[in-house]
Amino acid sequence: MLHGHLPYVLHHGSYPHGEHWLYEAAAETYLPLLDMIGEAALLKARPGITIGLTPVLLEQLVHPRFKEGFEAYLIERTARAKQDEKEFVKAGRSHEAYLARRWQESFTKSLEQFRRIGRDIPKEFAARWNEGHIQLLTSNATHAYMPLLLNDKMLSAQMTAGVAASTRILGRQPRGMWLPECAYRPHWPHWLPAVLFDNARDRPGVEKYIAAAGVSHFFVDTTMMERGTPMATYHKQTLRPLPPPPIPPEQGMAWGSVLEPAGVVSDYGPPEVFALARHPKVSEQVWSGKIGYPGAGEYMEFHRKYGENGLRYHKVTGNTTPLSDKSLYYPDDIAAKVHEHAQHFCGVVRQTLEDYKRATGRTGTVIAPFDAELFGHWWFEGPRFLRDVILNLAHDPQIKLQTAEEALYDRPADKVVRLPEGSWGEKGDHSVWINDKNKWMWEVEYRAEGYFLQQLHSLPWKTDAEVKAVMQRAGRQLLLLQASDWPFVVHTGGAVDYGIQRLSGHATNLNRALAIAQDVAAGKVLTVVQKSELADMDAHDNIFVDIDLEWWL
Repeated sequence: MLHGHLPYVLHHGSYPHGEHWLYEAAAETYLPLLDMIGEAALLKARPGITIGLTPVLLEQLVHPRFKEGFEAYLIERTARAKQDEKEFVKAGRSHEAYLARRWQESFTKSLEQFRRIGRDIPKEFAARWNEGHIQLLTSNATHAYMPLLLNDKMLSAQMTAGVAASTRILGRQPRGMWLPECAYRPHWPHWLPAVLFDNARDRPGVEKYIAAAGVSHFFVDTTMMERGTPMATYHKQTLRPLPPPPIPPEQGMAWGSVLEPAGVVSDYGPPEVFALARHPKVSEQVWSGKIGYPGAGEYMEFHRKYGENGLRYHKVTGNTTPLSDKSLYYPDDIAAKVHEHAQHFCGVVRQTLEDYKRATGRTGTVIAPFDAELFGHWWFEGPRFLRDVILNLAHDPQIKLQTAEEALYDRPADKVVRLPEGSWGEKGDHSVWINDKNKWMWEVEYRAEGYFLQQLHSLPWKTDAEVKAVMQRAGRQLLLLQASDWPFVVHTGGAVDYGIQRLSGHATNLNRALAIAQDVAAGKVLTVVQKSELADMDAHDNIFVDIDLEWWL
């Protein structure tokens, strides 16, 4: 399962933080993934992979600004490679000149591919979905961290807006979703806000909002499934309650196993949604900093570039090798190493399933979720690895490559659990997204929620089209403000200034829009400054064009 996501960056900076992120991802991940899916299909190997494309990513990939900017980016990268080749030839560095020519061919091919598919990457993924090769997932609108949002209506709006955008762009509604950061919260009758407000309140479980948006399944991290509380057995929609834990082992239901899906409820009752959990051993073959395949010395080194914002010509060499001592990249060494790693990965999958069958007598489902950008962007050889894995497993008579939706249909969940609160963050809790570095961002977010809802219920937007238009701008700013990316980049230190700038900017625009809406409702003539402020919002943030204020009611 590949999770594709980038925050909204169009018209918000270029390099190092901004549109360049999106162009890199499209060139190094999304176009190569489409190529890989097509190649596997031509070789009679149905990929059967599940790909999440978040609504905010889809909105950007279909935006005219992206289409124009991406073409310019590919042309610039090609020119950069040509200039590098000239410099290398002049300096007598023949192997680097050869690598520069390979970069030229790669970017030229990407530009041709982009134009051939009508410059519409989402449409091409949707076509592969409609052909039955893959499954596409939705998510909430802007990758909001749902358990920490203050008001229930915020979760409803994020989910409804996200599903609406995915359906509009992809042409059909996805039935599965990527829960941002795998962050989940069950029903709490006395939930306490993380900051500012200390009044306990009853909060429904996140699964209620997922189900209400027409989504049937999502993904969770390992420990969340392992620590889930057994609630009932579930067979052919017949629910049987369980005695209090511990569950008698003779029931043989493999409670807490990450190799089987489970219905998700907060309180006893039939499940409306189902969860699939990440398998740790299978995932760590790629993710682990110690044993992960991308750390092999033959693979391309991501961090060393030739000049500012340049291209890459070196290999990993060794995990402890300083960047200055990295050796040159040799493409001829790659095929054998990718094959070796793909064979090993498939072997781990086979052994995992065999061991589970032997121990339980049950058929297991291995879920291996990764950030999509790992394949191609961070790990240059990643798409080739995926191709080899698919070709291997697709022709294995003991293994069935399936999408998440197919797996749930073939092997329906026969157990119901209450999941604990958590995420796939480094501690399995919320601490990556709320801590001493970024706690203040949630104070801003909570105040924004309150101010928006207050004005939504007091201004006459239902009867005044001009007020409605301004309030829709406010709603758009609120969605963008709620992206989990802003506290994340502040926590990691990867783009602190950018994260602060983006959250603060959307919060400021939200306040401006609400103040203007009040003036419009009062019959005041807008000032030149106010008109400029609205025009600036429209210029920078013209996505989610079909904002429906009813989402927050």
